[in-house]
Amino acid sequence: MISIQTFTVGMFQVNTYLVTDTATGASAIVDTGESHELVQRLQALDPAPDIQMILLTHGHIDHAGALTFLQEVWDVPTYMPRDEQPLFQTLPIQGTMFGFPQLNRPCGRIDHLVDDGDSVQLGETTLSFLATPGHTPGQGCWYDDAEILVGDTLFSGSIGRTDFPMSDPALMKRSLLRLMELPGHLRVHSGHGPVTTLDKELRTNPFLGFVRKAKGMPAGRGMDW
Repeated sequence: MISIQTFTVGMFQVNTYLVTDTATGASAIVDTGESHELVQRLQALDPAPDIQMILLTHGHIDHAGALTFLQEVWDVPTYMPRDEQPLFQTLPIQGTMFGFPQLNRPCGRIDHLVDDGDSVQLGETTLSFLATPGHTPGQGCWYDDAEILVGDTLFSGSIGRTDFPMSDPALMKRSLLRLMELPGHLRVHSGHGPVTTLDKELRTNPFLGFVRKAKGMPAGRGMDW
């Protein structure tokens, strides 16, 4: 079992997470923001968390730009989707790409590249990795039997954008179909916005009409993208 603390940080108001195995207290940071804010907020916690790893969902600057700041404080293994390497390597110029050159960042250290179906052990909790490319080439989700951290794959009432460099709408559709094969009770922790569940999004998300149709459900209100 895990507990999840959310820290919404930076100019993009990205959700970053402290995931803790409740049995052992072992913690993982999921995503980073682009500033020192997450470091400062984690350092203010009492008691101090036992941070044992950093997990990235993808390589956009708001999710990976502060990696070096975190690694200066917590020298722990960092895991990233293998297929995210081309985007991650643009961090030194990514700020410029999105019109914020002051946000160009060094890449930071990646210790382990993960593929679809891989897992990490956090205390007594196994976190599995599901590749959900589309928003980015290697975007992926980390999940156990109750919670899933989806990065920018899925939001409450929306989905990640597919009009960025290296995005792929066709891949995103396949990924959303795969994501919706997971148990509907999973609580969804997104890169932006509130917590939801897979079941709620399957039933109500206007961008998932094509998934409902594929499952033989009433498509309801949907958006063609």
